[in-house]
Amino acid sequence: MQAQKILIVGGGIGGLSAAIALGNAGHHVTVIEKDPDWQVYGVGIIQQANVLRAAQQLGILDDYLASGFGFEHVEVYLPDGRCVAKVPSHRLVEGLPANLGIGRRALHELLGRRAKAAGATIRLGLTASALQDDGAGVTVQFSDGGSERFDLVVGADGLQSRTRSQCLPDAPSPQFTGQAVWRHNFARPADVVGLHAYEGPIGMGLVPLSTDLMYLFVTTPEPGNPRYAADELATAMRAKLAQAAPRIAALRDQITDPAEVVYRPLHWLFLEGPWHHGRVVLLGDAVHTTTPHLGQGAGMAIEDALVLADEIDKQATPEAAFTAYRDRRYERCRFIVEASLSLCRSQLGTGPRVDQAATTKAMFDVVAQPI
Repeated sequence: MQAQKILIVGGGIGGLSAAIALGNAGHHVTVIEKDPDWQVYGVGIIQQANVLRAAQQLGILDDYLASGFGFEHVEVYLPDGRCVAKVPSHRLVEGLPANLGIGRRALHELLGRRAKAAGATIRLGLTASALQDDGAGVTVQFSDGGSERFDLVVGADGLQSRTRSQCLPDAPSPQFTGQAVWRHNFARPADVVGLHAYEGPIGMGLVPLSTDLMYLFVTTPEPGNPRYAADELATAMRAKLAQAAPRIAALRDQITDPAEVVYRPLHWLFLEGPWHHGRVVLLGDAVHTTTPHLGQGAGMAIEDALVLADEIDKQATPEAAFTAYRDRRYERCRFIVEASLSLCRSQLGTGPRVDQAATTKAMFDVVAQPI
């Protein structure tokens, strides 16, 4: 399947990575994104060694390294602030860091720029109202009243994927975990040169993003999935840190602007059945939404993009390509979803106690394997 005309629904990390991979392979790619302003959600993100390896395969590694902060290990702390483990990370590419902390805006900018450089057309403020797959192609009806025909459609539209509901209407819905995550940026002290992860019913951590910036994440029980008013987020986040370890508690007074607090309820999803129907296929959070406890959500989406492009290049038909893509990704993505969820439930007390250091090491071992 050469020089296919491909529509990607969703202009986030997975969709843009797919645009780069497919564009580099010579396909004609259009990306539609429902947000007319193409805004970025979140403050920062961890990109581990497998993601840096994927970035190298996408041809965007230099952009990654220039935009983030490399680090080599994860330090695990008890709730009282005592460090109990230092887990080294695998280096998968010689001469590169094992992990990279990067700001969400910086990541979004570089992926968008490189998707365009790979030939992708980006259309904003647009959704796919209907997908009509006749076996030979897909006619897409757009929300602006227009329509266009494509050889393939890739649904990279996230947790609440409309593409998923269109092509797999019987697929399960995402499930709320009972937990949420709070994030906020701070100046980075000189000794925060790796991920600091705090165990306990309220999980916390510090992630370096640049020479002068880090972010704090806090995972809290949120029974009933409550909604917080936007102007109350700073006050609410400070309250969540009342019993924090001394180092984290010392940051509380800097949390004053609610606009600087990012709050997100945590959901999970894993599709055990097909990841495609006809000429429409899904990737990333649309098929395997994970909680952030292992920092691999974006990494799995980026790897999906590479594998999908590879199988489209190798196989003679969409059915063969999409089946091979799912087969290569299934067990790896399932492990990430289930292991992350086990840490979430351990913190909440709704599942068995999980050793965070051992689970983190197991994750590094899994993602070190080739995709």
